[in-house]
Amino acid sequence: MEFGKQFKELRIARGLTQETVAEKLGVTGQAVSRWERNETLPDVSLLPEISAYFGVTIDALFALSDDTRMERIQNMIWDVREFDPAVVEMERRFLLEKGMKEPDNPEPYALLADMENRLAEQCHARAELAAREAIRRDPYHRHAFVELSTAMGGRADDWYLWSHHREIEFWKAHIAAHPDAARAYLWLLGDLIDDQRFDEAKQYLSEMAKYEMTFRVPLYEGKIEWFKGNRETAMEIWKGMCETYANEWMVWLSMGDVYARAGRFEEAIAMYEKAMDVQQAPRMVDALEAIAQVCERMGDYRRGIDALERELVILKEDFNTTSGETVDYVRREIERLKALA
Repeated sequence: MEFGKQFKELRIARGLTQETVAEKLGVTGQAVSRWERNETLPDVSLLPEISAYFGVTIDALFALSDDTRMERIQNMIWDVREFDPAVVEMERRFLLEKGMKEPDNPEPYALLADMENRLAEQCHARAELAAREAIRRDPYHRHAFVELSTAMGGRADDWYLWSHHREIEFWKAHIAAHPDAARAYLWLLGDLIDDQRFDEAKQYLSEMAKYEMTFRVPLYEGKIEWFKGNRETAMEIWKGMCETYANEWMVWLSMGDVYARAGRFEEAIAMYEKAMDVQQAPRMVDALEAIAQVCERMGDYRRGIDALERELVILKEDFNTTSGETVDYVRREIERLKALA
């Protein structure tokens, strides 16, 4: 049954007007009218209140198929800045039950992991604010320094704390069992290079090349040489990669990252712009996000703002996204850069 029809029947059965329901839920009468005409759906954070108001479960309001409900959870993860704890618990229970009922289906657990990671991001955002306030009150508070670094993804210079030992052992075991899982090698290679385990990285790159001979092979060849300190060799490898895979937008995005790390910001921006030029719709906006960050580091706030404003245009034109956290985040970043400018 459609939500609008169900909602209207529940409202009429209780002898309530649209205005009465709207006032109770803290929305406009027009919003309720649009729900009942199935033109829009209420914000997910309102669902527990609506279900409690009518004395029915949220599932009874929608009678959603599992696929539709999983799509709704994914949209919540993308578009909602702060999750409602009641909604999270309800969806967590649904995903766990679905996962147990369908032992060969990985999607419920992948979606659950996505949701839990977003919750962790929200917790870290709140931890960052708390740590900043502690430091404002006491600029020498060591405990607050530690917590701020943890919240923002920093790390102390203690090898045993930041090494990727656990992840590396997991990916090695996974690849041993599934040697043709080409993309798993990328995560292992990233961890090995970050831990400066270059000989092992070369070994696994050779194995990956048996299953995925794409631009990623020379990309990681170059990365190994770059982080070993052989930067001229790395640049030669990447030059060949750019010539061979000139139509791959991620090649140019990767080169932008190389130049940004090297502090060669104008060259980085040129590479990121090339990544945007090469793409076909729907275009990914990673390069524009990167341009904004590079421009901020340069103090060129106006150019950073321009990149983010282009991002809003692409989100609208290519994804029909004009609201939700995806867009709101970009708008907040624009306002932050304007304040700096």
